[in-house]
Amino acid sequence: MTDSLFDLFGEALYASPEIAILGAAGWGVLSILLSPCHLSSIPLIVGYITAKGGEGRKRSFVISLVFSLGILVTIAIIGIVTALLGRLMGDLGSFGNYFVAIVFFAVGLYLMDIIDLPIERLNFKPSDKSPVPAAFLLGLLFGIGLGPCTFAFMAPVLGVVFTTAEENIPYSVALLGAFGLGHCGVITGAGTLASLVQKYLNWTEDLKIVLWVKRVCGALVFLGGIYLVLTAH
Repeated sequence: MTDSLFDLFGEALYASPEIAILGAAGWGVLSILLSPCHLSSIPLIVGYITAKGGEGRKRSFVISLVFSLGILVTIAIIGIVTALLGRLMGDLGSFGNYFVAIVFFAVGLYLMDIIDLPIERLNFKPSDKSPVPAAFLLGLLFGIGLGPCTFAFMAPVLGVVFTTAEENIPYSVALLGAFGLGHCGVITGAGTLASLVQKYLNWTEDLKIVLWVKRVCGALVFLGGIYLVLTAH
């Protein structure tokens, strides 16, 4: 089934511009759902929102969106730097995996209430107009270890972009934007959904469930760190 999905979206990239853009967005979604390293971003942002005692739907949307944009910013920077250095795009070697694994271990232990982190000091008040600094920072750090994994999924999209960039820059930008939209959409949707689930849990006053949701997410994030260490090269 996975191969058929890849074939479907791969063929879509070479169809009409409208279908190609939809195909690029589909690749963005697949880059999250079918990648263990990317999929770990979901319990990370869900656990982060839950740890803060629940946020409103709009606020959770902003937190999740800023987190995913932080990932994309880091990935873009890594892609440009590694390409200029003549390395495989996004390849930071084992450094990236180990660095993000440490972040995962720390955040995982934090969500499981085993250690305390100064992350709460980066909270924002309702009067603040700026995005959530902590969520953006987590996204930036998380993106470091996702370079090779992300560019592996982006390869079909980048192949089309590189062949059309000279003739049609707006179309190339639209393809990359569609991929980013699909990529961010999954993370943002998961974080926003977390706020709705937490609202129900708070309404039922079942605080133990809320606590265990956060701890389970912490355990998944910790396991994500182990995965990054095992797959380091």
